[in-house]
Amino acid sequence: MILAVTGGKGGIGKSTLAVELAAALDAVVVDADLGMADIPCPDSNIKSPNLHDVLAGRADPIAAVRTVRQKQAQEYNTHPRTIRILPCGRSLTGARAADITALESVLQRVEHAYGDIVVDCPAGLRADAGVPLAVAETCVIIASPRAYALGDAVRVRALAREVNTGVISVIINRADDSSPTDAIAETLGAPTVGVPVDPRIKQTLETLHPLIQRVPTAPASRAVQRVVSKIKRVDI
Repeated sequence: MILAVTGGKGGIGKSTLAVELAAALDAVVVDADLGMADIPCPDSNIKSPNLHDVLAGRADPIAAVRTVRQKQAQEYNTHPRTIRILPCGRSLTGARAADITALESVLQRVEHAYGDIVVDCPAGLRADAGVPLAVAETCVIIASPRAYALGDAVRVRALAREVNTGVISVIINRADDSSPTDAIAETLGAPTVGVPVDPRIKQTLETLHPLIQRVPTAPASRAVQRVVSKIKRVDI
């Protein structure tokens, strides 16, 4: 399965939740934001291939997947685990050289080798956001908890319909009691889950040790798991 994680604007926690979902699904997370990559890869070095290299024809996609081994966190009493990442480059030169039309074959090769993939799409409605969404079999939309931001989610939902990609769930990140969960679910026609604020989730991108692994009983982790349950029930 290729699952796209998309959203109408930046800064709403899309990349963080992509990593959380990938960890829960034991999937490879692919950073497909060619111009503004957010997901780090601490086990890589400057010579390690990334998605820019792959899309430019300079590297094999399987060789570009990195397995990051997490250190044991004694304060959470967790065991070391791994997470697999296909990172993106961070240079404008690399972004310009990348052939976005090659993304479909790249993702299919990684899926064939590893199984499930979670693709962190670029924010907004640019063309490079639509390509990974079109390649995916289904998607999750990340939305802001504020009512005025509903329009962003509506526009992303329309783009998903345009490229014929289904929406498994909408996630309202940093949700609280005032978040318009019911309104978003009714407007977008998709189950909506609120992920409550948890300051510990900030460490997900910093350490690549997702909260759902560190503290699986946290309310935010349980909310992510509810989305994962919906994903696993869908026969793509």
